[in-house]
Amino acid sequence: MRKIGTSRFVKASKSNLDGAQEPEQVSDFSPRVLDKRGQVTIFVIIAIVILAGVAVYFLARGNLGVSGIPTSLEPVFNYYTECIKEETKTAIELAGSQGGYVETPPYVPGSDYAPFSSQLNFLGFPVPYWYYISGNGLIKEQAPSKGDIERGIAGYVEERVRDCKFDNFYSQGFDINLGESSASVRINDESVDVTVDSGLAVSKGSDSGSKGEHRVSVSSKLGKFYGIATKIYEKEKSDAIFDNYGVDVLRLYAPVDGVEISCSGKIWKTAEVLDYLKQGLEANVAAIKFKGNYYTLNDKKEKYYEVDLGESVDESVNLLYLKDMPTKIEINGEGVDDALLIASPVGIQEGLGVMGFCYSPYHFVYDLSFPILVQIYNSGEMFQFPIVAIIDKNVAREAVFSEREAEEPELDLCKFETQDIEINLYDSNLNKIDANVSYQCFSQKCNLGESKDGKFKGKAPSCLNGYLMFSGGNIAEKKILFSTNKENVADVILDREREVELELRVGGKALEGTAIVSFAKEEGGESVSAALPEANKIKLSEGSYDISVYVYGNSSITIPASTKTQCQDMPRAGILGFFGAMKEQCFDISIPETKIEYGLRGGGKGTEYILASQLESGKLTIDVDELPIPKSLEELQYNYAEFESKGVRVI
Repeated sequence: MRKIGTSRFVKASKSNLDGAQEPEQVSDFSPRVLDKRGQVTIFVIIAIVILAGVAVYFLARGNLGVSGIPTSLEPVFNYYTECIKEETKTAIELAGSQGGYVETPPYVPGSDYAPFSSQLNFLGFPVPYWYYISGNGLIKEQAPSKGDIERGIAGYVEERVRDCKFDNFYSQGFDINLGESSASVRINDESVDVTVDSGLAVSKGSDSGSKGEHRVSVSSKLGKFYGIATKIYEKEKSDAIFDNYGVDVLRLYAPVDGVEISCSGKIWKTAEVLDYLKQGLEANVAAIKFKGNYYTLNDKKEKYYEVDLGESVDESVNLLYLKDMPTKIEINGEGVDDALLIASPVGIQEGLGVMGFCYSPYHFVYDLSFPILVQIYNSGEMFQFPIVAIIDKNVAREAVFSEREAEEPELDLCKFETQDIEINLYDSNLNKIDANVSYQCFSQKCNLGESKDGKFKGKAPSCLNGYLMFSGGNIAEKKILFSTNKENVADVILDREREVELELRVGGKALEGTAIVSFAKEEGGESVSAALPEANKIKLSEGSYDISVYVYGNSSITIPASTKTQCQDMPRAGILGFFGAMKEQCFDISIPETKIEYGLRGGGKGTEYILASQLESGKLTIDVDELPIPKSLEELQYNYAEFESKGVRVI
């Protein structure tokens, strides 16, 4: 039989070791005793190496943290991370309570025609409208995108982490150096992730460490809440859901059109109609639900208030309208009076009266606009935004058939600073001056750095019709048009800004009462105001200003209570009314007493050029004319007319 896979061992003979003989052949399966002493030596060496490695690891671990930072310095880095997290939480709360805006857009006031400003004042906090009617009657939208919210949070964190207080560590002997910060934010359904790039270097004794990138993740449903909010907003824009509910409330709670089979007519008090209508809106808006699992229906009738967004809503949603919120209600039509709505009888003429046929038709036309605050929340977090529902001539507004396009990630232009620029900065006397330099291209703003000895040399992104922006220190903020793809050098004159104390003299005497002083710079349109005597310090730079001063004082004007009588011909009762006889019936409308405790007592308007030398003194004295103390409405009207002709003098 043939053997397969046999092993052959070679054993060296003594002669072979001497080089004299060939090795002997050993049979394939002959037993062999291995030399165990070599193996033991190898295992001992390996064990020693392992023990040494473990010892080194634990020794190093005592001095270094997981990130390679010495453990003695870790409290500083941990504190900075916690500071970033706390500022992020604050930014998330601001964004949630202000319709996604960490910093609210510029305030735009409303008007008598449209009492909605660009923000809803809710419990003292400004909440920007996503959809509203401007003061001149135009529809405005300012719903932020998800990217806008991320940039808002990032900007807030960038600004606030500079103020993280390391005082406690300084007192312990730490040397801490924190560089400029830049932040990026990503909003997820269940979290907000923040990365702050700021070189933090710490040393104490022989230990030192540094870290450039700091990452935190805050548990938050901001992204999920914003997603629900945008679905509600798009549903309102496409289907006008709130406007249509408003029409139903209008017809249920207010007289719109109809007929009363009566010869005596029908009368409603306007104030009572408005109040009842607001109460109806308050109750019905709160009852609206978005189909989901956060509520239960008590009966089938409540399905009327259920709105289907196309998918189940699993977070609580509350809709709020309060009758004290700014609301526009205008009523037009025949029989409409400031105090009464009157449905006059028809068929009271002789002949028709004999037939006993009388009826009182009415048709009132309403223009109604009211805000609704949408709140998405859970036990610890909320996202809210307001919109204005519009009813025009008893009809819900036409739905806006537009869809928000899926947002694409915006290209970060600040990462592509490819253009070399050189900026020379001077004050009005051509002295060199330093400032922080930024560059704005489209909606993105890139911080380029600080100038040194009046000169900035660096790189900026390539852009057409961008803006160089200057701020910081004691200069007035300024921006100039600058195309980096065409220009690379600029000489800029900046105005030095100084804080001055205002002293107001009225008719040559010290101010008695209160005054509002406003400075509007003709170049740039920027304005500042002071309320005297409490807040009498403002910052100004050299230039021409439109100045307005309003002085108010005690007037004690009392508008006495009055009664207005409204009369109307009505059919007589009994048999005479059957034959068409009429009698006059009157109603008394009472207007309560009104007091005007503060009236216009002085002031004026004018244009003045304020020199740098005036600002250097640290004080500005303004003189305006005094007006008579108004004791009646006629005298108060006279003061306002005279005010337009009065000037302002800066001493």
